[in-house]
Amino acid sequence: MKLKSLVLGACAALMIAGHAAPVHAEGFAGLLTGKKRLAPITLASGKPLAEKPYELKSGKYYSIDLVSDGSAELAIEGPDFFRNVWVNEIVINDIEIRPMGVSSLEFDDDGKATISFVTIRPGTFTLKIPGTSADSQKAVFVVK
Repeated sequence: MKLKSLVLGACAALMIAGHAAPVHAEGFAGLLTGKKRLAPITLASGKPLAEKPYELKSGKYYSIDLVSDGSAELAIEGPDFFRNVWVNEIVINDIEIRPMGVSSLEFDDDGKATISFVTIRPGTFTLKIPGTSADSQKAVFVVK
């Protein structure tokens, strides 16, 4: 498992540096393929962000929709989440953004942003509405 973690870390570092490199080590073929779509996070005034924690696996490829109903101007932040995943892209209105780093996204009106990412490090990370502390105002990601 330690070798697998080292190879994944090296691949992630290369991808972050802009050198997308295929993984050729035996047993790792297809490791980053097969993107899994997660249940969406909904930003709505007075509503919980997520029903339950997201259970993810380190080194896997995921996508999640962040959907705002426009009931309030809301942002979602998660520096611990964004530091521990590699964001492939954020898609807003068919515009693909490939960021080097993300801290938060803010919705001034209704709309949707789709984030695709690879989990890098095991741990528990959150996305939350800034300035809130209630459990219902955060989405928890448990990466194993």
